[in-house]
Amino acid sequence: MRALVWNGKEDVRVETVPDPKLEQPTDAIVRITSTAICGSDLHLYSKLGPALKQGDILGHEPMGIVEEVGAEVSHISPGDRVVVPFNISCGDCFMCDRGLQSQCETTQNRKWNKGASLFGYTHLYGGVAGGQAEYLRVPMAHYGPIKVPEVPSDTSLVLLADVLPTAWQAVEYAQIPDGGTVGVWGLGPIGQLCSRIALHRGAARVIGIDRVPERLAMARRHGVETVDFESVDSVPNLVRELTAGRGVDSAIDAVGMEASGSTVDSVLHSVRLQPDRLHALRECGRAVRRGGTISIIGTYAGPMPFFPLADLFDQQISIRMGQANVRRWSDEILTALVGGDPFGTDDLVTHVLPLEEGPRGYELFQKKEDGVIKIVLQPNGAAA
Repeated sequence: MRALVWNGKEDVRVETVPDPKLEQPTDAIVRITSTAICGSDLHLYSKLGPALKQGDILGHEPMGIVEEVGAEVSHISPGDRVVVPFNISCGDCFMCDRGLQSQCETTQNRKWNKGASLFGYTHLYGGVAGGQAEYLRVPMAHYGPIKVPEVPSDTSLVLLADVLPTAWQAVEYAQIPDGGTVGVWGLGPIGQLCSRIALHRGAARVIGIDRVPERLAMARRHGVETVDFESVDSVPNLVRELTAGRGVDSAIDAVGMEASGSTVDSVLHSVRLQPDRLHALRECGRAVRRGGTISIIGTYAGPMPFFPLADLFDQQISIRMGQANVRRWSDEILTALVGGDPFGTDDLVTHVLPLEEGPRGYELFQKKEDGVIKIVLQPNGAAA
């Protein structure tokens, strides 16, 4: 089969690799019809090389058609159309029973002190082959894959593998009061959907912060008040001005370690030291009201020095964070999708490319060129 594989920093290629086979009675083989490139894939593309091996298959946002199932898989059958959640979970361990599928104790990577295994996301998370390929072996297929019906927007279905439940959890964790105000730092795919879901679930105002014109314009189309952080002296000061001097009730960090833009960041770059990757989180802390909540859904990796703990303590800020527990939220989201497209997912995917153009997709996404927001690859030539 053809698959998109990692060959080094900023070097991904589509190559011919062996077809996957059933290995356990709880496995399934899925023919991939749509698979997306995630913002966290960019960390693998340019930053997290030591955790990868040459030839690793990338990708953790797939959907497709079931080809084979193991003897212990009964809820899906060959011919079914399924979305495959990015975290691999068993469904009945201590953690899964508590809705923490991203911490599944059956697939947990204890050697590296990491949570549940993930598709296509380094050997710290199990070294499991990813879904940017023509076929995918799905472990724990007796629980994980989500059988999906025909819906008005097929685009929304592939987003159920990661982006929609990740944004849904971020909003859940943000604890936005009814009629409240939330700030969203980062208007990539996750931040866009955080904004829309927050409004869908009762927020009165969403203030979105980014600098990419296409992202800002897309957010405005969906009722978000936007701030171009490069055009203002202080984002937190402006946010406070917009909220009667108090600050937002909740802040969502949808940026993570991709953050840039602070004075500290530019100074560290100039002396070739590690840049300040907590810039977005610092701004969240300065812009949220006292007694408010910060929800961190942007990905962080490695040590993060100078965490503003004293300020957050003084402000009595609550913080929630973590990998999305896809199967905890997927049924509720799917119910909403069957009735229409309440989150405007058709206005999120900007590029649909064949798998063979995957390397170009990564480059576009990293450089934020050609108005890119979200890229979907079609390994088998047609959308699911």
